[in-house]
Amino acid sequence: MSAPSNVPLPATFNRLAWSNLGAQSAEQIALAAAPIVAVLMLGVGEGETGLLQTALTLPFVLIAIPAGLLADRISRRRLMAGAESLRAAALLTILLLISLHWLTLPLLAVLGFIAVCGTVVYSVAAPALVPSLVPPQALPAANARIELARTVAFASGPALGGVLVGWLGAAPAFAVAAALSVIAVFLLAGLYEPPRAAAPRRHPLHEVREGAAFVMQHSLLRPVFITQFIFNTGSFLLLAIFVPYAIHHLALSAAGVGIALAMYGVGMVIGALLATRVMQRISFGTVIGLGPVTGFAASAIMALTTFIPAAPLAGLSFFLLGVGPILWVISTTTLRQSVTPPSLLGRVSAINILSYGARPLGSALGAIIGGLYGAEACLYLAAAIFAAQALVILMSPAVALARQPEMVGECV
Repeated sequence: MSAPSNVPLPATFNRLAWSNLGAQSAEQIALAAAPIVAVLMLGVGEGETGLLQTALTLPFVLIAIPAGLLADRISRRRLMAGAESLRAAALLTILLLISLHWLTLPLLAVLGFIAVCGTVVYSVAAPALVPSLVPPQALPAANARIELARTVAFASGPALGGVLVGWLGAAPAFAVAAALSVIAVFLLAGLYEPPRAAAPRRHPLHEVREGAAFVMQHSLLRPVFITQFIFNTGSFLLLAIFVPYAIHHLALSAAGVGIALAMYGVGMVIGALLATRVMQRISFGTVIGLGPVTGFAASAIMALTTFIPAAPLAGLSFFLLGVGPILWVISTTTLRQSVTPPSLLGRVSAINILSYGARPLGSALGAIIGGLYGAEACLYLAAAIFAAQALVILMSPAVALARQPEMVGECV
């Protein structure tokens, strides 16, 4: 069984957790507001909003590796504070341009890209910083707290961003996002980070290869990365076609589609709240396996709606797609922190972020397969993809872990 985690989380970590909530909320509000502003204020069409969304996702592919290199070379707290300051500056610039009526779509895309770069740096550096702030036995609880903040922001941020733009206008939405980002910087500024030994200066490509080789040669981390890459492909294939499928096949109204999609956020929040208790009661490896297996169950239930077109089944599918994978994120983050030498944590976190590169692949599959063969074919393909990722992790040694691995030291 996993070791109980009754150790209280220190005040230093709590500052990080609150900072994370502010940063994640700022991101979600701004991401929701940007396309609404583009359509309502700038009058752009679907193609241009697609280009805007591309600009807002590119940093996850382009910035993750440089962020990982920096996280292993310099203070992770200072790196996060600098990145969050950059995000706040970008949001405040958007606010200024709106007030002067100078905002254009290219400027919104460039400033949005800069703001999301802050998100990527924060996402890479935070998991690398956590093990230095809490004892090893408290890692699952700490990661659950971090993920709870992310899921709360994910579930409520888009709605809040939409409401702010709809009721008060574009400027207040970006003002709230910028204020939350500034609060996150303030909290990071007062956070104590234990000193680390200076990293040797080597060629960046050597350091990138070192991080990638560590992941791909590790018997536990390699199947985790492959599983996550396949999962992201399947989930974004499903998301790409769900709205038209729900309207045309399930006969859902706009509100019905929204409720079904909201069950994803509900599942994420419930999973994050229950994660620590679940990890205390069943083996560590079983928790790792739960996410991919639950993802497959979710995809199978969604495929079932092609025979039984019932809205509750779609809602149940999204609920499972939220609750299981959150347990996956918390358990695999804990695994990664436990088996990775501290000097490699930033680069290993960056490699993990690169699995998000599968998301546009899943969306492209949805567009191609859906256009050629229809949404039903996409749902069957998604179920097959989710079955593949479940098989990868179930055949790996990760699911046989009885407990959280012991923390490793530096390689000599």
